[in-house]
Formats: sequence, structure tokens, C-alpha cells
Amino acid sequence: MLEIKNVDVYYDKNQSEVLREINLQIETGEIYAIIGPSGCGKSTLLKAISGLTPYSNGEILLNKEKLSAKHHTIGLIPQNYGLLPWKTVFDNILLPLNIKNRQIDKAFLNYIDEVMEKLEISTLKERFPNNLSGGQKQRVSIARSFVLQPDILLMDEPFSALDALTRENIQELFLKIWKEQNITTLLITHSVEEAIYLGTKIVIMSPLPGRIIKILDNPVQKVENKRTSVEHLQIATDIRYIMTKEWKK
Repeated sequence: MLEIKNVDVYYDKNQSEVLREINLQIETGEIYAIIGPSGCGKSTLLKAISGLTPYSNGEILLNKEKLSAKHHTIGLIPQNYGLLPWKTVFDNILLPLNIKNRQIDKAFLNYIDEVMEKLEISTLKERFPNNLSGGQKQRVSIARSFVLQPDILLMDEPFSALDALTRENIQELFLKIWKEQNITTLLITHSVEEAIYLGTKIVIMSPLPGRIIKILDNPVQKVENKRTSVEHLQIATDIRYIMTKEWKK
């Protein structure tokens, strides 16, 4: 379980408050989709969890231990894919494993091949990022995070730069592998539809300073036609009502 308890974050210079009293309890294997207005501190929250940004008050625990990149494995899929242009696709996928000094034997190489095959990037091993489409870069970034087998996975608007059909295809590929690995995931998105399609729970944040307004259970995860179901329409309506009411205060 990932626990975020009373976490505040301030900008250093002016002591301007970015996040206020963030409290979340995320069970292992859940996806929490976080929605909030631009500039409300969503990305700052992921940075605080990953250790890239210090938090001023509170604590972040994983299975009752203080979360730290030194003792835990944290996967991060950034908005810009985070691929090194001078490394091949395969070397980019291996990069976090090398940083963590993971032993890569034949069995693990076979596992990497399986992940790449499921994400339909097996033929791209020797290509460089500059020769990939946006959708291909995104799949490489997802593969890199999954082969790391992280304790938690953080995703910062990972599909926002893709066209609608590519985005839906990669969302489905992502869910296919996520269900196999059961990784605790936090996803930032501006898309209500994406939050509903991917999130087991949906977190709505306020304008700056960011605080949690509401956490909603997502009934859409239990139905077959997730994109077109009555449940999808109902929770989308509920989310938009909450956002309209709270963000205009």
C-alpha cells in the first residue's frame, strides 16, 4: 500500500504553497487517475512521491516504510517520454535496469522480448528515438517502466501528445500489461475520458494550492463496454459537475 499523509509542498523562494494536506491510501494494484486544473500541483505531487521534489510536511510510505528511490523501485513515464536520443530503443529500455545494477540473464532478456512484443515494438530494437513516431516512443517508454518491475508506477500525462486512435490503442496495450503485473499506479491526466477508462479510482484536485476535493470509485472498470457504457456517461457527468462547481470558486 502507498500512503500519502498530510503532505504539503512549498516553492522555496516565496514559500508559496503548491500542495496542501494531500492524503491518499492506494492499495497495491490500483490505478489512481488524478485530474486537476493546469498549475494545481499534479506534476509536483508525482515529483514529491518520486523524490525529485522535497515535501515540506507529512510523509509518504510504501508498505509502512518511508518511500525512497534508494530502497524502492519507482517507475516514471514522463510527458515527453524521457528517451535518450543517442541510445537505441533497446538500450533505452535497459537503461533503468543498468542504473539499478540489475542482473540481466537470458531469462530476463526473454521477458524483455515478451514485453516488447506485447507492445508491438520488437522490430524497433536498433532504431533511435528520432526515427520513431510519437506512439512508438510512448510504447518504448511504457516498456522501459514495465521491465523495471517497479514497486509503484508514476505517469505524467503520458498519452496527451498522441492522436485519438493511437491514444486509445496504447491505453489498451498499457492495461493489458498492467493487469499482468498488478503495479500500483498514479496517472495524471487532463482527460475525463482517459481517467475513467484507466483509473480504478479518480482523484479530483482543486486549483492552486492543490488539495484533494473528491475521490470517486470508478464503476466503469466492472463493465464490458467501458467507453460507451451508461456507467461511463454517469461518472463523466458527476466528474464534470464537481469540477465546474469547485474550480470556479
